[in-house]
Amino acid sequence: MADSLQMLELLRESDLVFPMALTLRACAASLALFLAVGLPLAWYCARRDGPLPRCLMFVSTLPLVFPPIALGYLLLLLLGRNGPLGGPLYSFFGLRLVFSPLGVYLAAFIAGLPLVLRPLKVALESPSLRNLEACALTCGVRPLKVFFLVTLPLIRSSLAASLLLGTARASGEVGITMMLGGNIEQKTSTLSLEIFNAVGRGDFDAATALCLVLGVMALAIYALLELVRGRQTI
Repeated sequence: MADSLQMLELLRESDLVFPMALTLRACAASLALFLAVGLPLAWYCARRDGPLPRCLMFVSTLPLVFPPIALGYLLLLLLGRNGPLGGPLYSFFGLRLVFSPLGVYLAAFIAGLPLVLRPLKVALESPSLRNLEACALTCGVRPLKVFFLVTLPLIRSSLAASLLLGTARASGEVGITMMLGGNIEQKTSTLSLEIFNAVGRGDFDAATALCLVLGVMALAIYALLELVRGRQTI
C-alpha cells in the first residue's frame, strides 16, 4: 500500500506530468492523422494498381522493418532546417519540425501508420465489399455517398481495430521520437523517453511508475480491441 501511494505521489510531480500530457497529445494528433491521411491512403493503395501504390506501401511499411533510430536519423536529415524538406518549410512558413512537439507528433504518426494501413487495405480489398459497392453504384448512388454509406459502415470494425493498434504503437514510440524530438526535458520527452531518462539517472521509482502508466494504457487498448473483435461484417 505504501509503495502504491509513493507511485501516485511520483506521478503527481510536475516533471512527470509533462511527458504524460505530451504522450496523450501525440496519440490524439496521430489518431487524427490516421483518419485524415491513413484512411485515404489505404483506399488508394487498395483500389489502384501500379508502381505508385506499391511504392507508397513500401515507404509506409519502413517503420516495421527498418530500425527506428536509423529511420529517425534519415528523417532528421530530410526535415532539419538545412534539409531538402525542412529548409523550405522553415524559410517560407517558419515551421520547425525537428526538436519540437510537432516532431514528436510526426514520429508517433509515422510509427503507427503501418499498423493502420495494412489492416485497412486488406479490408478494402474484400471481394464482398467490392460487390456491394458495385451494386450501390449501379443503383445510381454517387461514389462519395457509397464510401460513407456503404464502405465505412462495413469496414468499421477493421477501422476501429487498426486505429487502436496504430495509437498503441504511437504511444510507445522511442527511436524516431528521440531523433526528431531530441528528447528535450519538459519539451519533447514522452512517457517512453522519460522512462529511458529515469533509468539513466538512476531514478528507478519514477521509471517503474511510468511503466505502470503505460501498462494501464496498453490494458485499456487491449480491452477496446476485444470489444471490436468478432464484429467484422465483411
